Parts: sequence; C-alpha cells; structure tokens
Amino acid sequence: MSEYGTLVDNHTVRFERLLPGPIERVWKYLTDAELRGLWFAAGPMEPRVGGKMDIVFDNSNIGPHPSAPPERFRKYAGPFDSKHVVTIWEPPHRLGFTWDEDMDPKGSVVEIELTEQGDKVRLVLTHRRVSGVSDAINFSGGWHTHLAMLAEQLEGNPKTPFWEAFDGIEDEYRKRYSEK
Repeated sequence: MSEYGTLVDNHTVRFERLLPGPIERVWKYLTDAELRGLWFAAGPMEPRVGGKMDIVFDNSNIGPHPSAPPERFRKYAGPFDSKHVVTIWEPPHRLGFTWDEDMDPKGSVVEIELTEQGDKVRLVLTHRRVSGVSDAINFSGGWHTHLAMLAEQLEGNPKTPFWEAFDGIEDEYRKRYSEK
C-alpha cells in the first residue's frame, strides 16, 4: 500500500489507507457531519441510498490551526458547499456519493470501502468517471490531503493544517501520472 493514490485509468483514481479502528469509529468519521468536518467537509447527509448530502468545505480550518490557501485557491478561503446524492449506503462497510454539483449519478462518483484488518481498518476510496488526467491530478491532491487529515484525527494527533499539507502535492501527482 502506497501513501499515494494511483491512477487506475484516465478517469479513475484510487487510494488505500490502513487506519486505526474499530470500523464503526471510522464509519462515524465518514458519516457524522461534525466528525467529517474535522478532516474533509461537514454538512448533513441523509443515511440512505438516494439521500441528499451537503458537503460544506472549510479547508482553511481543518487541522490544529487555521491556514490560508495558496493564491490560486483564494476563492476557497472560507466555507463553501456543494450538493450530492448518496449512491451506496451499507454501514459500516460501503459509502458512495455523487461528486458532480448537479447531483447526476451518471457523472463523477466516489465510493469508500472499509474492511477490518485486526485492530485496523483498510479504507479504499475510488473516485470514478473524472473527466481526464488533469481532473485526476486535482482530485488526487485533495483526496490525498483529506485522507492524511482523517488519519491524523483517528490517531488523535491533528498536527498539520490542510493547506500546508496540500502545498505541492498536486505537483507530485502531476509527475506520477505523467509517467503513465
């Protein structure tokens, strides 16, 4: 398992992480709006297939202290939200949701699978139907950073502000994905 995501094909990225368990705790960090807001994005989620999911990002306030975004992300300095639909709801093992802002299930989708491995939990996040390698690089930088924030939360050691952790990660994915 690599600390980096992989480009499965030009329209799919996948991440694997081994996280502290138990699985029910990790599931709660995926589905509880307040806990999800500590590492990814807050917002209500209807716990059922077809349920509405509001994703409210506030990346500047994820981590132990606020941080400012790089210049090209200045418009994301404060909270912003987008609307999604739950496509998979199988607690505590599988969660899926649309990614496109128009909530179209035929658009980009995210699936998260959790599997117990002793006292750890293997998380596999797959983001499918992205529009191409450029989007794959963008999504990979974001998911890479958010999953690092999740690991820090689950370990009880949130030490890195989001934008500091994000800085330079897209360049790393650009290099990795251009080698394919």
